[in-house]
Amino acid sequence: MPFIPHTVEEVEIMLSEIGADNIDQLFDEIPDAIRNRSLDGIGPGMSEMEMLRLMKSRAEGNVTQICFLGAGAYDHFIPSAVWDLSSRGEFMTAYTPYQAEASQGTLQVIYEYQTMIANLTGMDVANASVYDGASGLAEAVLMAVRANRKAKSRKVLMPKTIHPHYRKVVENICSPQGIEILEVPFKDNGQTDLDFLESEYDEAAAIIIPQLNFFGLLEDIDGLTAWANGQGIISIALVNPLTLSVLSPPGDWGSTGADIACGDGQPLGIPMASGGPSFGFICCSNKLVRQLPGRLVGRTLDLEGNPGFSLTLQAREQHIRRGKATSNICTNQGLLVTAATMYMSIMGAAGIASAARLSALNTRNLVDGLLSINGVQEYYSGPYFHERAIKLPVAAAQVRNALLNKGILAGLPLGDYFPEMADVLLVCATEKRSNSEIDLYIEEIEKVLN
Repeated sequence: MPFIPHTVEEVEIMLSEIGADNIDQLFDEIPDAIRNRSLDGIGPGMSEMEMLRLMKSRAEGNVTQICFLGAGAYDHFIPSAVWDLSSRGEFMTAYTPYQAEASQGTLQVIYEYQTMIANLTGMDVANASVYDGASGLAEAVLMAVRANRKAKSRKVLMPKTIHPHYRKVVENICSPQGIEILEVPFKDNGQTDLDFLESEYDEAAAIIIPQLNFFGLLEDIDGLTAWANGQGIISIALVNPLTLSVLSPPGDWGSTGADIACGDGQPLGIPMASGGPSFGFICCSNKLVRQLPGRLVGRTLDLEGNPGFSLTLQAREQHIRRGKATSNICTNQGLLVTAATMYMSIMGAAGIASAARLSALNTRNLVDGLLSINGVQEYYSGPYFHERAIKLPVAAAQVRNALLNKGILAGLPLGDYFPEMADVLLVCATEKRSNSEIDLYIEEIEKVLN
């Protein structure tokens, strides 16, 4: 079904009115060297019927598999009410709440979401929101560099224990803005090398501290935060929000707490959905609130004493004026934030903590079973939560491919990111995995290895 808003005659009238010979003249400020004048990669258009037929055939190709994959997207249980309610028209089609008098429902949802995320992370303020965890981390880096005016450089310390996708996004977004990303190596136990930091770096503007790290390990968050504070370096906590229901929140790290906390909200009621969409969050201490990107909703009283909500501390122009804005985020993942708010409301603190504990327990049961197989070992021995790097006697990708044919998504082979780990598989078991599914996985992987 084509969408053609203007006829040829209408276009000619508009061009004549503004004094342009053709539409190309409207874009003459774009250099020819970077203009793409053809769309060779886009196929011919389809009718609605043809499109629905194609999408139906593709949907039928999706095969439900038992998921033991994590690495940033997790197969957690989502109460049915979450998306039944989020799919209502009031939420599904709500526009950006710039007009408070017409957007009280949307603003209240965002305010409650901010409150929950701030409580979960132990921080003073939370925004709403950013696109995903990776772009949220990049925004947190930009925020930290702006805020740390006493820093002697625009260098940011980023441990190699952070998800490789996140590291690439941070590099792509921040490097063109004059920020130098310095990689921090990890020790033989898979944790960030604090001793290396103490001997090599003391003039950076910020450091990123992951908890958990890419290998599923717990980092020395108190030691890293204390070191950063002692150096006058802003600390950025990169966290999994679900695990904060049982792990120490960033606001309690070290003696002062982290300065900024960010992460991906996917574990809070968002389906894996083949990798997206998701939403990101950023929290901070009160002293940094003016540097916080994204939107901030505040609660106040009207002239009659009734509670009301509105966007606060930031003008709309902060989001749309590229040259002077703290961020160019002009919209957010509002629908997903709504779903996360409902998830946290329905589950409650006890329910979220229960999901986290069951995930940790199931992963330990899985790891114990895998270690009973001849030739299988733990790659790292340090403390972990609900993901573990397992060393296999053969290539991890080979095992992954074999188990796909058995209806099992076995985990993430790490060789694609760390060549020396070609025989290492990162596995995860959430609260959704039953004992019979765990037993089946162990049984099938033993068959493959034998």
